[in-house]
Amino acid sequence: RAGHSARMPEESSPKRSPQNIPYKDLPHIVNADGQHLFCRYWKPAATPRALVFIAHGAGEHCGRYDDLAQKLTGLNLFVFAHDHVGHGQSEGDRMVVSDFHVFIRDSLQHIDLMKKEHPELPILILGHSMGGAISILTVSERPSEFSGMLLISPLVVASPEVATPIKIFAAKVLNLVLPNLSLGSIDPNAISRNKKEMESYTSDPLVYHGGMKVSFVIQLMNAIARIERALPKLTLPILVLHGSSDKLCDIKGSYFLMETVQSQDKTLKVYEEAYHALHKELPEVSTSVFTEILTWIGQRVSAAGEASQ
Repeated sequence: RAGHSARMPEESSPKRSPQNIPYKDLPHIVNADGQHLFCRYWKPAATPRALVFIAHGAGEHCGRYDDLAQKLTGLNLFVFAHDHVGHGQSEGDRMVVSDFHVFIRDSLQHIDLMKKEHPELPILILGHSMGGAISILTVSERPSEFSGMLLISPLVVASPEVATPIKIFAAKVLNLVLPNLSLGSIDPNAISRNKKEMESYTSDPLVYHGGMKVSFVIQLMNAIARIERALPKLTLPILVLHGSSDKLCDIKGSYFLMETVQSQDKTLKVYEEAYHALHKELPEVSTSVFTEILTWIGQRVSAAGEASQ
């Protein structure tokens, strides 16, 4: 009886997404805080040879990886992703997280769920921007479980203009008194030189176009501090792609990552003059990015589903 009444609120007022769609009608997982996270799955036509988890960046959503995921399924990879808490079609105040670790915890929960369904398959992780930070910290919690990590313009160090000592001090003070104060939004012009992609970003209703809150910036800074400690522990194969003119995630972070990880198999490809979202850049850049990613995975995951040595 008690169990029945405990389930009643869910039945009488089903949880709905920020877009007012009942979660029962959407693919989703429920995280440890009881928040519903919208999920996407791209299943290959043939038997999958590996799993690929995609971690999207700050303010965006996993639907923006549909074109990349479709290409990965062509390699017989089973791709999956979710909108992080406070993003896209998932629950939570927009771009608010109590602790950056929530993103890592939720990613591991989703990965564990898929590994349970496909215990024989190797798993790779792919992250862009803040999703790169999520990927690094997720792998560092379970270093032996991942067969490879792919990072597109990862957040590894703070951008020098953004993180001056005075600004860091001011953010910490503000976080104590005005954690919800908005510090300005992500400049869409810094995302890509491709005007068409920029327009699709600015008109996407699932992208958060508001200001970044002080409390969120503090969590990004916490993540950067944790990454510095995590990188020396990493030994897995790593591919990093970064634009030399990225104003949102400093390319110095990718150079630092290359110097600091213990991986024998590590590659950094720099795209001269390219901006932040390389997979949404000018066609010559994004086409190359897709080719690099597909080739890199193809060389490291065998057709039989065994991670190649």
